[in-house]
Amino acid sequence: MSEDQCIELLGEWEGYRIGTAGRRGREGSERSEEAWIELVPVDGRPMRCSGCGRFVSQVHDVQERWVRDLPLFDVQTWLVVHRRRVACRGCGPKLEWLSWLGRYSRVTQRLAESVARMCAVLPVKHVADFYELGWHVVKAIDKAALREKLEPVDLSDVEPIVMDEFAIQKGHRYATVIVEPTLKRVLWVGRGRSREDVRPFFELLGEEVCARLKAVAMDMSAAYANEVKQWCPQTEIVYDLFHVVAKYAREVIDRVRVDEANRLRQDKPARRVVKSSRWLLLRNYSNLKRDEKIRLRDLLQANRKLMTVYVLRDDLKHLWDYRYPGAAQRFWKAWYSRAVRSRIEPLKRFARRLKAYLDGILAHCRWPLSTGILEGMNNKIKVIKRMAYGFRDDEYFFLKIRAAFPGIER
Repeated sequence: MSEDQCIELLGEWEGYRIGTAGRRGREGSERSEEAWIELVPVDGRPMRCSGCGRFVSQVHDVQERWVRDLPLFDVQTWLVVHRRRVACRGCGPKLEWLSWLGRYSRVTQRLAESVARMCAVLPVKHVADFYELGWHVVKAIDKAALREKLEPVDLSDVEPIVMDEFAIQKGHRYATVIVEPTLKRVLWVGRGRSREDVRPFFELLGEEVCARLKAVAMDMSAAYANEVKQWCPQTEIVYDLFHVVAKYAREVIDRVRVDEANRLRQDKPARRVVKSSRWLLLRNYSNLKRDEKIRLRDLLQANRKLMTVYVLRDDLKHLWDYRYPGAAQRFWKAWYSRAVRSRIEPLKRFARRLKAYLDGILAHCRWPLSTGILEGMNNKIKVIKRMAYGFRDDEYFFLKIRAAFPGIER
């Protein structure tokens, strides 16, 4: 095989032949040399207009363009392409369409594909350093590849959905993510968590799909619930166990613990024990170590109020174990009666507020949905964000999230 044939085999630059080739030294780079290859159009080959796609026979002009290609044998490679503009009758002067080079691109298609594949596992900065490309060039390549890969989501057969928020930046700035739980695919991501912020998703669904939506699992956000009721009045709202228990921990256990610590201000050793018991009280008993279980048992035996709110929290969790609304209703009445008779004001206040959400809690009997799937996704979203040291471009970030959760194939 001749040298020219070897280079052509490595290149696969359709419609072009090798003119000249050479090497040149480089300064300020890890690679001491780079190669350049001149590509000359093959005479007599049919040309296509990049605007309309029609075949054209007349050349308008030829310009020299330097284009980056994949490194050959770990040597940075430049292509000196004699780029033709065709004289199209319908479009006027247009660049010739090439399968291996974009319309105005300064990198070949195969280099762009390689960059996009590496961006799936590495931060943009690392990929840019590896290929010695600009950071903005690599980001633009990856963003364009994601747009092409991620087709518009098919929302025609969506029935149950799960929606939740995640922190996108510091300073209480959030975004909303909506997932189809059956296929575990991200349907939509948008900045914010207010009614106006999630409205574009329901507008995207349309009236017909909104009318078929059966259940929505969410936290106890009034904004989410009100928007769902406006667009999908027939849809059942399902409140998630995790968020209800987390709210109980903040409003009841933490409040009672602080009040008891303040009450024991004169007894410093006892006050210190109560103040340092936050995670003992909030963590599940099964996750505690042996010595922690002993400390918790001693604490609860010494403090009646902490014992009451701790036991009622674990009892409240059992409400989500029921599959028959009637049995769940009876369990709730018994739990509510114990809570309001406890003489513990934070607990009584929480029970009365929770009563307004009872329909959404009991809907779990018919729709055993949970935002747990989203909590797992949120962990991966944090990893994506941390790898990039944060995202300033919302569209690019949301494309990354959709690409990470394409869903299970049917």
